[in-house]
Amino acid sequence: MRKLIYGMNVSLDGYIAAPGDDIGWSVPSDELFQFWSDQLEATELSLYGRKLWQTMAPHWPTVDQRPDTTPAELQFGHRWRDMAKVVFSSTLDKVDWNTRLVTGDAVAEITRLKAEDGGPMDIGGATLAAAAMRAGLIDEYLLATAPVLVGGGTPFFAALDNWVDLNLAETRKLPGGVLLTRYETRR
Repeated sequence: MRKLIYGMNVSLDGYIAAPGDDIGWSVPSDELFQFWSDQLEATELSLYGRKLWQTMAPHWPTVDQRPDTTPAELQFGHRWRDMAKVVFSSTLDKVDWNTRLVTGDAVAEITRLKAEDGGPMDIGGATLAAAAMRAGLIDEYLLATAPVLVGGGTPFFAALDNWVDLNLAETRKLPGGVLLTRYETRR
């Protein structure tokens, strides 16, 4: 059975985006960017909601065509472009860059993918992750908490019907006061 990991940059008050989908506060240090790149390399399959997909898809596949691209961004872009991805959307009709589109029941498809043999999967996008969270499908939560309060926006955690007990698996302080925490779901 595959492991499903939900990880993102998050404000101290629990948001992945401020009002208006502003993520300007979450610009990662070189060390945090490398951490996310290494996470991506260790991931076999990435699951995206439409909104996050539409943020990532125009940027990363062509990062090597921009003159100001750093070596770390180039590495991340190549990893992202080449890896297998699934986008869940009822409004998109086409995806590219080694990506498959799922328009049906996201929870059923994620459950099916988890049951397969294979390496870890990550999930991104608040709405998609919320559905997986409520269904008890997330095995690990990975938060890169920035020392900023944004006061509202898109929350990292969904409203739940039941508690989810977690075990702290890792903590690490990164530049800029970012605290990396990894929690495993207690089963």
